[in-house]
Parts: sequence; structure tokens; C-alpha cells
Amino acid sequence: MDMDTSRTVADGRAAYAGRSWAATFQLLSQADEAAPLEVEDLERLTWAAALIGNDEAMLRLLERLHRIHLEAGNCQRAARAAFWLGMRLMTLGEIGQASGWLTRAQRLVEREGRECAETGYLLLPVAQRSLIDGNIETARAAAAGAAAIGDRFNETDLIALARTLEGRCLTRQGQVADGLALLDEAMVAVTSGEVSPLVSGLVYCMVIACCHQVYAVDRAREWTGALAAWCDAQPELVTFTSSCLVHRAEILQINGAWGEAIAEARRAAERGALTTDGEASAEAHYQEGEIHRLRGAHADAEEAYRHASQAGMEPQPGLALLRVAQGRVEAGGAAIQRVLDATSDPLQRARLLPAYVEVMLAFGDVEGARRGANELDEIAATLNIAILRAIAGHAEGAVRLAEGDARGALGPLREAFAVWQQVGAPYLAARIRVLIGTACRTLGDEDGANLAFDAARQVFDELGAVPDAARVDALGAGKPARTADGLTPREREVLARVAAGKTNKTIARELGLSDKTVDRHVSNIFTKLDVPSRAAATAYAYQHKLI
Repeated sequence: MDMDTSRTVADGRAAYAGRSWAATFQLLSQADEAAPLEVEDLERLTWAAALIGNDEAMLRLLERLHRIHLEAGNCQRAARAAFWLGMRLMTLGEIGQASGWLTRAQRLVEREGRECAETGYLLLPVAQRSLIDGNIETARAAAAGAAAIGDRFNETDLIALARTLEGRCLTRQGQVADGLALLDEAMVAVTSGEVSPLVSGLVYCMVIACCHQVYAVDRAREWTGALAAWCDAQPELVTFTSSCLVHRAEILQINGAWGEAIAEARRAAERGALTTDGEASAEAHYQEGEIHRLRGAHADAEEAYRHASQAGMEPQPGLALLRVAQGRVEAGGAAIQRVLDATSDPLQRARLLPAYVEVMLAFGDVEGARRGANELDEIAATLNIAILRAIAGHAEGAVRLAEGDARGALGPLREAFAVWQQVGAPYLAARIRVLIGTACRTLGDEDGANLAFDAARQVFDELGAVPDAARVDALGAGKPARTADGLTPREREVLARVAAGKTNKTIARELGLSDKTVDRHVSNIFTKLDVPSRAAATAYAYQHKLI
């Protein structure tokens, strides 16, 4: 190797150490063309290719590593290259090729005639397949076995992946606290830098997805923030960034930052389209559709759900709820019933049942809604998850109101409201407030009803949840006067200060509001007045004597 090539290799190693993946790939590829790389540098090139989303190069390099190790008589290292080939091909949907490489890896390990770290790695696809097939105990045993082998060989990547899979198995079995503890343990290894970059990204995505599945919102927030920081520290990273953006969009939606959530979802969809991460792209489109639906932008929601479906995702329950919002209640009912009938896993049914209850109530089928609420309550009681209990309480309160039991509805509704307030989910808390207000009015407490309606509608206005705001207005209580342009008194206050040239931060300080709340008010003002900027809003205000 000449001096120039040696210098290029050294630069490539430095780029790898600095997690500059694109630079690593470019430099080591250039050096490899001049003279074949040593095995360690070839591995660096392989993982750099993986981290910039270049699957073609990654697979080609793994095959080359496999051959090199095989020719050198190193069956274990050859088996590890075959393992990663099989795993990536499985993710890409190349099931036949994936099976072939994993079988070859297994044969190489068996040829050694003794346990090794690769024995543990090959238990991971067994655990994954069993988990997908619903054989949870088999999956858990395989994951636990892999973790034990990882411990014996001090293989940190294997331990992190195995603990993550074992934690997912435990949550699927209803042992949520124990499962989350294992996920936390895996994340400690990731955040402390004990795990390789590729495996770190895999563990991040699996852990956050599992947290969402079991309604561990606080953990999902925490690990999503950590994932975002991890991605931001590696500007050249492509793999995992679309999943990171989807998770951020989900958290932003819960927090009530809908505009930011849509922006992140769109970035995720765009990034996913540039890679092979079709699942993240589908989830991003679905997330965008949800916010459009809640804002009453039905055409935009329909388009987003269609894109999610084209990317391979069942766009439910969002599409069923959209049909109800469009007045097509029968279509919504048929869709949610179809999906529910095809779903057996309790956690997955728990995600569909709230929408099922809502659709049945819209259809006037109170008995059907009662069945859905009862099942949701049973699942929540079995899994003992606070947020799931709040979701069940919301459904129970809505059904009791429909059954004429306003007094009985207040207990579960108030308990659910307290949970959403604590979690920091303004939209969900506001929806429950509307039901509380309805119960108060039924019981003759008009003041209590007006307070609940007013508080809920203020949140809906801030979020731009136009259909919900209209429903509260239709109740005829707690409704402050609106001008012909649709602005609320608070929005008129904000507009007056915008016209005076004050910044959003100054307006927030003067009105005792948060910066985000003022941002939402300004966004709503632009939408209602159909103007593109602060200057245009100011001109409109003076022209129409709004201030």
C-alpha cells in the first residue's frame, strides 16, 4: 500500500471514530480501490455503508467479509457475516436469501462443535420469528438464551439485542414492569456507548416502539429525546433517522404541538422514501393523517391515509374515525369491525377498541359500545398500565353517558382526565372535559358544565381542532363571542400585539401564556384570516378595524 493510500485509510479510520459515516464510506472505498483493505477496515466500510443506508454496498461487503473469513478458516467470523447478511435481507423482505444465509451461518457454527458468541446471535432470528408468530414463550426462551451466551462471552451487542427482545416478550405476556426494566437495561448500555452504532440504532427503535405499544409515554419521551440527540450528533447518519422523526412526531402530537408534529412526520416520510425504511414512511403518513383528521382537514387526511396504505400499513383506526367525521358512519363501523375481528393480541385490540366505542356510539349502538368498553376495561385491569386505564375510563364514561348514567360517568372520566393532565396531553384531556361538562349539565350543574366546556374549547382553539371546537359550540354553553372573522377574544388580543410589532415571546410574557400557546394563536389567526404573514395580518386588522 503506497503512502497516499495509507493516508486515505488513516483518514477513513479517523472519520469512523468521529462517526462521519459518509466520509468514512468515501475514504475507505477510495482506498479499497487502490489496494484491498485489511479486514478491520473492511468491516468499518461495511458498517459505514449500513449507516448511510447503502444496502447494496453493505450486502456486497458482508459477502466479501464472509468469503475472506471462510478462506482463512475462521468459521465463527464467517458465520457472523452470514448472520448479518441474513438479518438485513430479512428486513428487506428477501426471505429466501435470508433463510439461506442464516442456515449457512448455523451450519458453520455447528461445524465448530462448541458454543460461541455466534451461537447466541443465531438465537435472535428464532426469537423474532416466534414473537411475530405469537409463540411468546418460545421467543422469550430464545432471547434469554442469547442474553446468557452474550454474558458468558462479554458480547455487548448481543446482550443489548437479546435483552431488548426478552423485554418485548415480557410486555406481550402482560409482565409490563419486568419487560420495561429489561428495556431500560438495554438502553443504559446504548446511552453509555457500550454498543456499536448499528446495534444502538436497532435497540433505540425497538425500545421506543415497545414503549408506545404499552403506553409508557414518559419512557417514550425520554428515549425519543435521547434518540434525537444521538441522531443529531451524527449529521451523516441516514439509517434510523426516519424512525426517529416518526417517534418525535408521535410525542409532539401527544404534547399538543401539532404543527411541529406534521413537519416531523413529513420529514420522516421524505427520508423514508430515500431509504428502504418503508415501515417508518408508512407510520409517518399515518401520523400526518391523524393530525389532519383532528383539525378537520378531511381531504388531506384521506390522502395521508392512502399513502400509509400504499406503504403497507393498515390505516386504522384513523380512517374509520375519518369516515364517521364525514358522516359515513356505516362505512366507519364496517371498517373498524373488520380490523377488530382480525386482531387477537390484547395490546393491539386495546389500540382499536377506543375507536370502536366511539364509532358504535356515533352509530347509536350503545350495546356494542358497552361491549367494547367492557373489553377495554378487562385488558386495562389485566395489564395494569395507568394510561391504558385512563383510556378505558374515557370509554366507560362515554358509554355511561349514552346509557343515561351521568352520575356514574363522572368518576371514571375525572380519573382519566387526571392521568392525561399529568402526562401532558392537552387534546385528550380536553375531550374528556367535554364529557364531564355534558355530565354536569345533565345533573343540573350548569356552572360546572360551562367551566368544563370553556376550558376544553380554549384548548381546541389553540390546537386548531376545528371539529371539536364546533361540537363544543353546538352545546351552546361556555362559548365566548366570536367576531365575523372567527377570531376569539384571546386571538384578538394576540393580533393587537402582533400589529403593534411585538414578538411572540413578548406577547406571551404580557398575557401570561407559554411561548407555544402564543405560537398556536398566531398560526390560528393566519389560518382564520387567510393571510401568509404577520405583516399581512396587521394590514388585515387595520383594514377591517379589528383593533
